[in-house]
Amino acid sequence: MERGKGAEEQRSGGTEDGGSSRRGFLGRVWLLLGGVALLEALWVVAEFLKPRRGRQVADDNQAIFVAGPIERFPPGTVTAFPQGRFYLARLESGGFLALNRECTHLGCTVPWVEDEGRFVCPCHGSAFDIAGDVLSPPAPRPLDIFPVRIENNIVKVELGEPVRRQTVSDAQAVGS
Repeated sequence: MERGKGAEEQRSGGTEDGGSSRRGFLGRVWLLLGGVALLEALWVVAEFLKPRRGRQVADDNQAIFVAGPIERFPPGTVTAFPQGRFYLARLESGGFLALNRECTHLGCTVPWVEDEGRFVCPCHGSAFDIAGDVLSPPAPRPLDIFPVRIENNIVKVELGEPVRRQTVSDAQAVGS
């Protein structure tokens, strides 16, 4: 009888205490790994639900960009303001337009091409005139604008949300 018991112990992996100890250890490891995975999942969900810190404007003065004196901008020119993410166009009539740099097709940054006298989108080839009107598609509408105001011969641009335009008119330009 003794002999049969030893063979049975060898098949089960040692003594009863050793086998159950190994099983218990592996069970605890899997439980620990499951707990870690659960904590990671909860952390991901919490990060997803936490509000993002966006650009917040503390007061109206921070939303106003001072472009400079009127004399600095000759008629028929476009001046880029990278820090404000807009172009200031002074039309031949003397009016000012603050044009958003994003193409109305897919949002690519549209550079001003001085030699051609127009904005040309490098992504899909849309072209816009100095007032932001579409010269060649696929852009569906003119460039968006930011409100412009002139105070004491100083040009100021309000950098909140750009104004979405469907058409271009002379009334949109702020005169000097």
